[in-house]
Amino acid sequence: MDSLLLSKQYGLIHRHVLQMLGEKLSSQLTYHCVEHTIDVLGQAIRIAGEEDITDEQDMFVLKVATLYHDSGFIATYKGHEEKSWELAEKELPQFGVTPEQLNRIHGLIAATHIPQTPMNHLEQVICDADLDYLGREDFIPIANLLYQELLTLKMIKNEKEWNRIQVRFLSSHHYFTVSSVKLRSEKEAVHLAALEKIVRAYPAL
Repeated sequence: MDSLLLSKQYGLIHRHVLQMLGEKLSSQLTYHCVEHTIDVLGQAIRIAGEEDITDEQDMFVLKVATLYHDSGFIATYKGHEEKSWELAEKELPQFGVTPEQLNRIHGLIAATHIPQTPMNHLEQVICDADLDYLGREDFIPIANLLYQELLTLKMIKNEKEWNRIQVRFLSSHHYFTVSSVKLRSEKEAVHLAALEKIVRAYPAL
């Protein structure tokens, strides 16, 4: 498949998915919103470049999977990865995506399920892109968007519960790609230490 056709396919898919997410995602999803998908897409492209991934087919399936990875939130919160895959499987053949490409896209979407389970280099890239913010300067405002989302949906009760969840999550998380470990791990550790200090000051449960 030549690069011009791949580029045209991707352009159509990109426009379709972002429009769909903008129209159908609940306004209660302050974190899992269109902006999150755009951010993760940008990080996936950046990480792939830093990991020397240049194959056009690899980049195509990575970018398409990233666009669809949270599309299942249109239908459900719990188990959204499976719904994301079902939507991709239903729609992508209309854009000329082949069964082989679909199979790879399935693996990429599935890898983002928490706890993350990447089975190859591309899956490591999408996993690191999805949680890139954990090791960034804008961690606090982005984490606050997730806090607000979970609070609104009554999945957590208060800030103390949220901070304890964050400590557990950051304690168990690690980046997979060499570039993300190098770029994000140190700052992630700083965020974890700050949260641990906050949580230590809470009364015992």
